[in-house]
Amino acid sequence: MGEEAVQSFSPMEEESNSLIHKLFPSGISDDWNNNPEFHTYLHKLGSNGVEHLNKEVDHLVDEKSTVLNQTRELAFSNYKTFIRTAECAREISSKFESTEHQISSLLTKLPAFGTECEQFSQVSSGIRTRRRLNTLTLTLNAQLLQLLELPQLMDSCIRAGLYEDALRLANYVKKLERRHGDIPIVLRVVEDVEKSWVCLMYQLLLHLKSDLQLPKCLKVVGYLRRMQLFSEAELRLKFLQARESFFQSILQSIPTQDANEHLSKVIELSRTHLFSIVSQYRAVFSDDETSQNDMDHFEGTHFFAWINEKVLDFLATVEKDLPLCAPSSLDSLLEQSLYFGLSLSRVGCDFRGLVAPIFIRTISAHFVAAMDKADVKLERDMEKFTLPSVTSEGGKSSRSEMMEQQPPNELLDYYIFADYCNSILSTFNDLRLCAPLPLVDTVTSRLQSSLCAATQLLSVFQRQEQQALSSNEKQSLSRLCGVMAHKLVPHVQRCLHVLFPLGDLAEYFGVDRSQLEKEGLGYLNQQTIIEPISQLLPIGSKAIHH
Repeated sequence: MGEEAVQSFSPMEEESNSLIHKLFPSGISDDWNNNPEFHTYLHKLGSNGVEHLNKEVDHLVDEKSTVLNQTRELAFSNYKTFIRTAECAREISSKFESTEHQISSLLTKLPAFGTECEQFSQVSSGIRTRRRLNTLTLTLNAQLLQLLELPQLMDSCIRAGLYEDALRLANYVKKLERRHGDIPIVLRVVEDVEKSWVCLMYQLLLHLKSDLQLPKCLKVVGYLRRMQLFSEAELRLKFLQARESFFQSILQSIPTQDANEHLSKVIELSRTHLFSIVSQYRAVFSDDETSQNDMDHFEGTHFFAWINEKVLDFLATVEKDLPLCAPSSLDSLLEQSLYFGLSLSRVGCDFRGLVAPIFIRTISAHFVAAMDKADVKLERDMEKFTLPSVTSEGGKSSRSEMMEQQPPNELLDYYIFADYCNSILSTFNDLRLCAPLPLVDTVTSRLQSSLCAATQLLSVFQRQEQQALSSNEKQSLSRLCGVMAHKLVPHVQRCLHVLFPLGDLAEYFGVDRSQLEKEGLGYLNQQTIIEPISQLLPIGSKAIHH
């Protein structure tokens, strides 16, 4: 049935298409083709006869006229509506265009808007996180304040000298760093505390540069050890450097105008403070003396190098100041120096064997200088020397400060030789206060040369003036030579034995007295001294023996 129905309609469709082709050879527009009434009208036309088709034209004209008339009447009666409709259509069209433009613009901006929305979403997420953190921060405000005040509390403890509390705070901050080292505020607190940690180190080192007793010294070094900023070797070096700074500041504060006072103060303060520093070092760094560890050996070597340097500095100061000191003060300075060396001997730093030669050289130089001065003065006085024509048999003289017996009274008639004798005895008096036994050879030989020079001056005087001398003056000269040979030279010998007792010399050199005389230690060669004036001695004078 379905196939027959399709076959029944097919001839009609073919006729309709043939008619359309004939009526519209150029083809139908799409608007008409899509209009269902167009096809219905064509079908109607196709079903009419010829007569009816001839009337169809007039019918269409009449219908067109009627429609036009109706349209005119409609337009005339509703022209305002049409105008409004046209305006609305134009306005709607304009708005549609604007809307289309805006939609296009919106479509252009939508990707960026989407991106910004995503960014806003992320930012808002961060804001929510920060808001939550702020809320938590507000809840833990008290604990956070305590954390933030740790650096300030550390500074306060250091300024107040509460080093134990400062070390505890530092250890607490280190624990915080290990647990919460990824938190910026904790890292900032750690940095501030580390700055205070360095200040604590400098303040402790500053204490070591001051005058501190052993208990406090032990505490300070203990704090430095707990800080763990230095190894044991570095801590020893820092300790010695700090105490060195303190020691030098003490020495530099001593006035240098008076050499006696300066050297005396140097000895006293060096003895006090060096012994204290050595004792502190040994108490703080208690080493095993028998340890063979290389590091212990190095550290011990460094310490003894330091103490050796201090001893050498002291000896250099003694070497510099001692020649400027008065001879009368040498005995007290030597006593102080030896006591200083004895004090350091208790800690293994005895230097008495090094300081004694300095005093011996200085005393020797003073003695030689005094004898040189006496020789020069005698030589200068001999240029204007005149012999007295009348001499006394003796006179009253003051006792020597050194000797119980008086010097030869006969020298009072010859004032320049009396002055020469006084110069020798004055030199002996200065030497008596501090007369080291090793100086006996120097003193003896210098006295020998001085007395030989004196007798030589008399011999020269006799040769130059013998033609002009009267008999009384010749007798006076002979008497003077006798006093020199039999009074002055033996008196100087006796003074020399008082100055250097023979028993002490024999014990010191480990020989007997005869060997001392043979070697000329403490004995003048009186024959050599009087040899230049032997021809001028009074007739009948006895020979002089040693």
